Amino acid sequence: MRLILIFVLCALVSWAEDWNRFRGPNGSGVAAGKGFPALLSKSENLLWRTAVRPGKSSPVLTAKHVFLTAAEGGKLFTQCFDRSTGKLLWERFVQRPHEEQVNALNHSAAISPVTDGENIYSFFKEFGLISYDASGKLRWKVALGPFTNVMGLGASPILTGDAVVIAVDQIDNSYLAAFDRRNGEMRWKVARDEFDAWGTPLAYTPAGGEAQVLTAARGQFGVHLAASGKRLLTAHDIPTTIVGSPVLVGDTVYMFGYGSDTPAPFAARLEKLDKNKDGQLTANEYGSDSFLRGIAKYSGNRDGIITKEKWDAKQRDVMGPNGLMALRLETGKAPRELWRYDKSFTAVIPTLLVYDEVLYVMKNGGILTAFDARSGAVLKTGRLDGGGGYSSSPVAADGKLYIASEEGIVTVLQAGRDWQVLNTIDLGEPCFATPALSEGSVYVRTGAGLYRFGRAGSR
Repeated sequence: MRLILIFVLCALVSWAEDWNRFRGPNGSGVAAGKGFPALLSKSENLLWRTAVRPGKSSPVLTAKHVFLTAAEGGKLFTQCFDRSTGKLLWERFVQRPHEEQVNALNHSAAISPVTDGENIYSFFKEFGLISYDASGKLRWKVALGPFTNVMGLGASPILTGDAVVIAVDQIDNSYLAAFDRRNGEMRWKVARDEFDAWGTPLAYTPAGGEAQVLTAARGQFGVHLAASGKRLLTAHDIPTTIVGSPVLVGDTVYMFGYGSDTPAPFAARLEKLDKNKDGQLTANEYGSDSFLRGIAKYSGNRDGIITKEKWDAKQRDVMGPNGLMALRLETGKAPRELWRYDKSFTAVIPTLLVYDEVLYVMKNGGILTAFDARSGAVLKTGRLDGGGGYSSSPVAADGKLYIASEEGIVTVLQAGRDWQVLNTIDLGEPCFATPALSEGSVYVRTGAGLYRFGRAGSR
């Protein structure tokens, strides 16, 4: 009996340390363990590469499997690969019932799935929630939507207790909802005032308190009871546009976002786009621009025309603070602001990383800035080789950082206040997914392939 108990405890610890959701343990982006490679090389430590269907979601792991979502030919796929060999074990799909117009950086399969160590739970913005067991057998599915997020939903599902929780922040009828992991039945659903946000929620249990779900969206930080969804409190004065997810370290939440002190003038857009000079913009003038299309479709009378009144109303929506901040959670009270760095944070999509008391922010152009996580002081700013755009979030383990650019350049850095580049590899394939880290291996999903780098003999 004692040996069985030890085995079970070890298995639970192994899974608890694994990469079961977007950015690993509670979205931290940090993996435990040693032996992660300082060199990523196709000739020296590439354990396997396997072809994948198109998608931008990040890989999640169990002890035996790697799961991805993908979209192709009007079908929404969940794929399961053998963790040791990279072999595709199974793939299942549902038909896409409708197609959403989203930002070009979004995708039908951009939202990462979550696993409980055995079963997989996939959330598609153009279908809803679906769960399979480890063998690929359908467990349940719940149709949801259509959704009204201008850029397309982006928040990934999380697990708390025996429920799957999703945050749907959209133009109309935003909500937070929990579904029973066993059968997909809705446990609770609570309305939210937030709209058009993309950050994945956090699970949090204060000392001596009940399990909670934390959200950051549209100028509001929310604390909800995990058992019922009841909103315990709301803190304001955070950025209005939250793209990257909040990060929790102990009782401190770190987040960043965009805001504006003054509204942008409509005249500048008219001068550039108003072809017939009638003082408004129509579909043939604003084209596929996601921001403008959202104003036309969801503002005012929703007639597809952008007037100065609609433009100004949208500008008021994004008025608010801009930058990076740290909040201390305090039981029964609104979070206490520890520090704020209010310089421009435009061109930042990746979720920030906090590792060994250093906070890292990755910007487009390959600009990486390190901050003191306790004070917010800038420690070092530098540009990585290759520049370009960054949608993938940085992750860390064993004193190293792993960062992938949209062009497929993966950089390995020595972590620290004076971070240094150790190695760079060009995979030659676009990369929007965040790498997964576990037991000395680095899993990288590109537009065409899934790579595993690490030590030979690893499981």
